[in-house]
Parts: sequence; C-alpha cells; structure tokens
Amino acid sequence: MSSQKIFVVFGATGVQGGSVIKSILGDPRTAKEFKIRGITRDPSKPNAQALTKQGVECVQGDLNSKESLEKALAGAYAVFAVTNYWESMDAELEKRQGRLIADVSVAAGVQHLIWSSLYNVTELTNGKFSGVEHFDSKAEVEKYIRTLSIPATFFMPGFYMSNFTGGMLHPNPDSSEHEYVVTLPIPDYTPIPLFDAADDTGKFVKGILTHRDEVLGKRVLAATDYYTCKEIVDAFGEVKKEDGKGSHFVQTSEQVFKDSLGGMPDRGKHEMYENMLFMTDFGYYGKTGLGESHAILDEKPTTWQEFIAKAKSWADLK
Repeated sequence: MSSQKIFVVFGATGVQGGSVIKSILGDPRTAKEFKIRGITRDPSKPNAQALTKQGVECVQGDLNSKESLEKALAGAYAVFAVTNYWESMDAELEKRQGRLIADVSVAAGVQHLIWSSLYNVTELTNGKFSGVEHFDSKAEVEKYIRTLSIPATFFMPGFYMSNFTGGMLHPNPDSSEHEYVVTLPIPDYTPIPLFDAADDTGKFVKGILTHRDEVLGKRVLAATDYYTCKEIVDAFGEVKKEDGKGSHFVQTSEQVFKDSLGGMPDRGKHEMYENMLFMTDFGYYGKTGLGESHAILDEKPTTWQEFIAKAKSWADLK
C-alpha cells in the first residue's frame, strides 16, 4: 500500500491547478511525498490524459454536486481548491461551490485545505468600491472556511502578468513607430503586485504544503513584487530594446478603458474598472508587504523582466 499522501488539485488542467501539479511533480521531495489527484471536468480530454501519463490520477469532478465532490476528496490529505468566477460571472454560484468544497473537505477529514482566495474589496475600501465581485466572492468563502474546524491556508494570487500579453500592453494605434503602450484608468505610480500564475502558482502552493504548520490560518500573498505602471512599461523597453524603446503609460478615462474591454458585459466592465481603481488608494493586498510570503519559497518567483523575455506573444519582438 502506498504511503504517499493524497493531494487533490482542483482545476488540474487550468492555469493555477496545472502550475501546482507541475511544481509538485518537478520536485523529487514532494513528488515522493504526495500522490496527486487532479480534478477536471473530463478526464478523457488530451490535457487530462497528458497528466495521467505523468502519474496524476485524473478524476471527474462537479463543483455543484456533493456526491461528486465526496468521491473526489475521499482519502485526501490536502486540497488545493480554486473556482472560476468569470465562467458564469455569478458570485452566489462561486460562493456555493467554495462552501461545498469546504464542507466536503471537513467531512472527508482533510488535514490541509488551501483555498485560492482574494481580498474583500468592499470591506477593504469601506464600501467605496463594492462591485469587484470576483474578489469579494472568494473572500466570503475564505470567511466561511475560517468558521470551520479544518486546518486551512489562503493562497492569494496577485495581478496576472499574462494580462499584459493578453492585450493590456499593446502597440500604440496612434503611432506609426514600433511603440507599445499601457492604457489604464489609474495614475502611473499605482503599485501592482505582479504574478506569473502559470509558472509561480505551484512555487507558492508547494511552499504552503512544505511549511504547513507555519502558514495555517494565514494568507500567502503570491506575487513577485510591486511594480508601478511606469516601471512596467519602462522594463518592457529595457528588455525589448528595439521594439519597446518608445513604450509608455497613458492614464485613460473610464469610458476609454471600458471600451477597450470589447464585448464584455457592461457589469463586467464596471467590475474591472473598480478593480483597477481600488489598487491606487487601498492597495491590491491592502498595502501589505510580500516578505513573509516569500520566506516559504525554495524557488525564486518570476520577475517581470524575465516574463517579458520568455513570453511567447512577444517572442518576435527585439
């Protein structure tokens, strides 16, 4: 009989879950200690099959079904749980899913629940910004977990670096030169905690697992560093010396920012607008430092400059 502890990873084929699996399997120590059970909608899909070939037990899971979750969590020692607000843009659904995972984890005797959480922006800003649902809903689940008799840690992902390759840093349409621009509705001195979710989620979660007793009940802030908007574009110009030499930041209006979000529903556009604004005065992490969270890492998190250099979307830029 295997002496390995079962570590259940939700969203196994997604960005966060996939990164967790990669880090655990990539470290001989944790690969030996933990047997990974990856939860996915369809274990027959190619991405899931690729994980199976690496020794991951891929299991079908329905976040809305207690019976499904009971099977998924049977015998689990630890659980990494993440939900996807943007799939439905339904905060109440996300809260129900998170609470159900927590309840089933308690019943299954899970000894370490790692919840992918975020700050409650409504509370952080004293009600000034009450529309950032994808933060508040995860925070409400965190609050619920804290009322339960289960050892838990709260993984708090920063601002995805991939947001910039996804169009947030783009060629300037008003210039004939090779010039890139970031246009956001915030001042250029706004600090943004940048995070390479695909490569670094696993680094932080592995640290949480291997420093369990130190982080129970705590939040782990998963970001490399705080970068201002100006530092973000300046670094792009430094790494991409030819194509990025004219890069700059433009503080834009609410309407221009919302228009840049394309076909997103108006409610979602306003949510993203408030998501930007609260960072300036209140801080993404409530102006908390990152040193304590970095102390559990045995691998350095990806810097913004390193991300720029390796990003496939910018591979052809010089």
